[in-house]
Amino acid sequence: MSVAVPILLPSPRFIRLTGGAARRPAWLARAADEAWAHLCGHDPHGGEGVRLSVDLEHDLPGQGYRLRIERGDDGLAELSIGIGSRKGERHALATLRQLLSQCPADLPCLEIEDSPAFATRGVMLDVSRDKVPTMAHLEAIIDLLASLKFNHLQLYTEHTFAYTGHEEVWTDASPITPAEARELDACCAARGIELAANQNCFGHLASWLKRPAYAHLAEIEGNNPWCFHQWERRGPFSLCPVEPRAEAFVNDLLGQLLPCFQSGLVNIGCDETFDVGWGRSKEEVERRVERGGGAGEQGSKGADAVKARARAELYFEFVAKVARVCERHGKRPMMWGDIALTHPDMLDRLPRDMVGLAWWYEPTDRFARWVETIRGAGHEAWVCPGTSSWRTFTGRTTERRANIADAAEQGAKAGATGFLVCDWGDMGHRQQWPISLAGLAHAAEAAWNPDRARDFDAHATGIHALCDPSGRLGPWLDDLGNCDLDIRTHARVLNASALFNDLHPPVPGQLKAGDHEVGAPTEMWLAAGARLDALATSRPAIADPLVQSELDHAMACARFAADHAVAMRDEAFLAAHRSDLLARVEAIRTEHERLWLVRNRPGGLATATRHYDRVIAALRASL
Repeated sequence: MSVAVPILLPSPRFIRLTGGAARRPAWLARAADEAWAHLCGHDPHGGEGVRLSVDLEHDLPGQGYRLRIERGDDGLAELSIGIGSRKGERHALATLRQLLSQCPADLPCLEIEDSPAFATRGVMLDVSRDKVPTMAHLEAIIDLLASLKFNHLQLYTEHTFAYTGHEEVWTDASPITPAEARELDACCAARGIELAANQNCFGHLASWLKRPAYAHLAEIEGNNPWCFHQWERRGPFSLCPVEPRAEAFVNDLLGQLLPCFQSGLVNIGCDETFDVGWGRSKEEVERRVERGGGAGEQGSKGADAVKARARAELYFEFVAKVARVCERHGKRPMMWGDIALTHPDMLDRLPRDMVGLAWWYEPTDRFARWVETIRGAGHEAWVCPGTSSWRTFTGRTTERRANIADAAEQGAKAGATGFLVCDWGDMGHRQQWPISLAGLAHAAEAAWNPDRARDFDAHATGIHALCDPSGRLGPWLDDLGNCDLDIRTHARVLNASALFNDLHPPVPGQLKAGDHEVGAPTEMWLAAGARLDALATSRPAIADPLVQSELDHAMACARFAADHAVAMRDEAFLAAHRSDLLARVEAIRTEHERLWLVRNRPGGLATATRHYDRVIAALRASL
């Protein structure tokens, strides 16, 4: 009998079919489910249920396992499971349950010897911009992550934790409460997942600093301008590193947050602080330049370099203060490495136990270099790619596949110990959950088995993440994520899809009259619409009505964005379709609100919906 290699997620690092198949014992599925429930802290039969035999094998790594399925004399499958530790037992059971889900009658005879490439395989979910998931959805996510062998989770926080004494900041955000954080922590721990605290402690704090009660802590005062990459921004963003009360503010937040988590790690953020040195701390930068002899004879480039170094000094000094706060609370800090890596010679100013998080969300050959730099300075390094779901309706498959594979391959070779895939929520967290899941499923494969990251079989996404036995939904989602690939490539769109960016420019006020965020001809937008129409007819059947509604909505948003792009470039098309476009986007907004409340709390919904309101207002104004 010819037996196909089963599709597992993540795929084992060694698997060999030994020939033939064996009948599945009637008791096996129940035993596997009960063993899994027992490992997750549940024991429905009080220890009286059927138990699987598991042997401790000392030659296996701690997270490793062996699984053999042989055909007995009676034709039934006989199993042997060897584990390196309790962690290995969890992984063996996850693999067995996936096998059973695919093989209702006969099991393939095989040998699996398996262990992960990365000791830590994590997920970071953005719960600040603007979706805060319900407890039910968070617990479902935790169950799914455990089944995919993730063992680390972070919930990215700016202002969505219910800090005592700071009610005005989070009162409309439906925050996670301390009691809920402890409940989630216990839920994760029972499933072999470390839930690490996460609170940005330097930048990305506009939700705090724009309020009069916190304005004294801000680097940028009032509505003053500064530059975020190529875009002008206005108003507060980062804490002022020379403001003495900023450290006390961080100490207050972490003092309330950290006791809710068993993990010894805390992600303190500290990314993208481009405003530092351009506001209230600018005078200190200038003093340091003068104290160091200035840059008078070095030319303009030399002067810029001297000032950049002075700004970097302020950055590293404040990060070190935050790290000391973490140390006082008995925690080990982690930080995003983007700013720090621009001054690698200053990495030794950070505490040695700081974990450096090397992130990037496009294809790149820099992960290895970043990891080597962080490790060379004596720090532990993790690689942090992304799901490429944010600022899209449909995902960005080509970029995501290359980005995740680059991080896994280069990180493993360069000695990174952790892999943390990020699912952000920029501009209203508009991607639907199945779009994010496509990236998380791929990340599960890459973090466990980097050798398979580049050739990931998306059928595994459908089978094991979206409950689609055929698996066809996974490749279809990958095709959907490339519906506007030609435009993204042509216009060099980064960190967003072309459809999303053209409908929702990052800084619309900076576009000149008649200009468009994405420079692409009408024909390319028409072609993207045609691809979406073809995908609508080829979509596999979906058993879960919620997933079906979410993907219907994603398709409706993308198709509208394609037609809107054409209308903005063709006055005749706009005149003929203005009323239809208006009706469609109003229906999209209504469905967006309905779907949001199925998986998420109401806080943040109004903020996210404003992006549609701007499109609606512009169309109404053109009537």
